[in-house]
Amino acid sequence: MDTKAFKRSLQQSENYNRKGFGHQAEVATQLQSEYQSNLIQQIRDRNYTLEQGDVTIYLAQAFGFCWGVERAVAMAYETRQHFPSDRIWITNEIIHNPSVNQRMQEMEVQFIPMVAGQKDFSVVGNEDVVILPAFGASVQEMQILHDKGCKIVDTTCPWVSKVWNTVEKHKKVDYTSIIHGKYKHEETVATSSFAGKYLIVLNMREAEYVSNYILNGGDREEFLQKFAKACSPGFDPDTDLERVGIANQTTMLKGETEQIGKLLERTMMQKYGPTEINAHFQSFNTICDATQERQDAMLELVEQNLDLMIVIGGFNSSNTTQLQQIAFERGIPSYHIDSVERLKSEKLIEHRQLTGDIVTTDNWLPDGKIAVGITSGASTPDKVVEDVIERIFALKATVLAL
Repeated sequence: MDTKAFKRSLQQSENYNRKGFGHQAEVATQLQSEYQSNLIQQIRDRNYTLEQGDVTIYLAQAFGFCWGVERAVAMAYETRQHFPSDRIWITNEIIHNPSVNQRMQEMEVQFIPMVAGQKDFSVVGNEDVVILPAFGASVQEMQILHDKGCKIVDTTCPWVSKVWNTVEKHKKVDYTSIIHGKYKHEETVATSSFAGKYLIVLNMREAEYVSNYILNGGDREEFLQKFAKACSPGFDPDTDLERVGIANQTTMLKGETEQIGKLLERTMMQKYGPTEINAHFQSFNTICDATQERQDAMLELVEQNLDLMIVIGGFNSSNTTQLQQIAFERGIPSYHIDSVERLKSEKLIEHRQLTGDIVTTDNWLPDGKIAVGITSGASTPDKVVEDVIERIFALKATVLAL
């Protein structure tokens, strides 16, 4: 499929909308009342620090809703306002935050159902409205909806679209796109659908395996088994790794994406020589500014003398997981939670580990004076962060009262 031509035809369709419906002012007021926080603004105004009783809160200087997320949520609210009585569907969670997605369901925005591991688009009628979330949708899903004649509201983040344009460039010159990301993540699924040949690597370790194969060859069957779910159909590592370009899932760790790019550049230089590097390697900057800002702020925050770190965001939020990784690597006791309800008591906290396991930890809140670092992923409303901070204050006050 000529994905570039398809995108062009889709965007020219009268059923396609990417700019909203002119209800920005009303929606902005609604979003402010539902998601913003006076307390968080006060902490910002106090140099991102707030002390109450035995607790000092240190808030990251970049956290929470990014521009792309805010835009996507606003467009979803506008869509419901513009089509008050139409059936509205969304192809995935609008963003990775449980409270926001719950709000979508309250607004009767329905998720496309899954049947046997596949989305069942047969439930969508020709006159229905379908929202594409901030992470985007695969080109195959867009084709189905376009063919049905649905009204499509595209909230895809422009940074994600930028990555799609990058893999299109790779495809045009017959390069394989090496995508740093999680092969199951909907953003990476969408990105790979716009690529020609592609290989998805999760981390530096997998990139080093690929680099070693490029330089020294290896067991082809082992390679294909290792990346069975993370490469394009018919992928051949013996021929498809001769010319490669770098792309990424926008929510991965910036430093790791850069390291993978540099590793593969060195690898191709070593194999083909410095004079031939441009014929075998391409790199474009596709690291999202908002992701980078939140990671940089987290790196500053962990330099404080913290007793613990709370990282707030959906359990399936990749960018939140990357923030948690930074705290983990610094050896700071840290807890990834998705809502205030995870703070069960002054003794018990329910949280997600980097392994993906949801566990309960005892004695998480130290006695005496404590310094708590707080950050949140790009899909987390300020109101959720406020609830967590107020709960920590309340729990420590309870301990003092005892």
